[in-house]
Amino acid sequence: MKQILSLLLVLAGATPVLTAADSLKAGQALPKLAPLLAGAKLPDTSGKVVLVDFWASWCVPCKASFPALNKLQAEQAAKGLVIIAIGVDDDAADFKKFAAAMQAKFLLVHDAAHQAVGAFNPPTMPTSYLVDRKGVIRYVHSGFKGAKTEKEYTAEIETLLGEAR
Repeated sequence: MKQILSLLLVLAGATPVLTAADSLKAGQALPKLAPLLAGAKLPDTSGKVVLVDFWASWCVPCKASFPALNKLQAEQAAKGLVIIAIGVDDDAADFKKFAAAMQAKFLLVHDAAHQAVGAFNPPTMPTSYLVDRKGVIRYVHSGFKGAKTEKEYTAEIETLLGEAR
């Protein structure tokens, strides 16, 4: 879809959208979230392992990922995991309806201005970024593949929580 949009923009003489190659990758620093999510009350993430998850109400795999994220929150938050799930819906009502239905036990933030999604440029929905205690993205998950992704999250989070601060 992005390739088609990029092609249309090029043909129209506009600047093309970012490609998957422009997405944030493992090894890069986590962008400062506060300026990207103006007005959102964000937790202190210094010295914590952070999972930043991008989702949308229309995304079927996003719906499947929320129970896994709730489980991770319950099991790992006390050990230093912070989950910030960023909804990218244009319509605030869609964001709120999905959030209420999913009963998330972790922080949900609406990226109404699309500043965060623009900075991260996730290749698909959902995409999650696992960040170590030093603020470096260590793992990127494009999509959600059920138990396989949940197992990967658990192992990676345990590894990051076990590392020195």
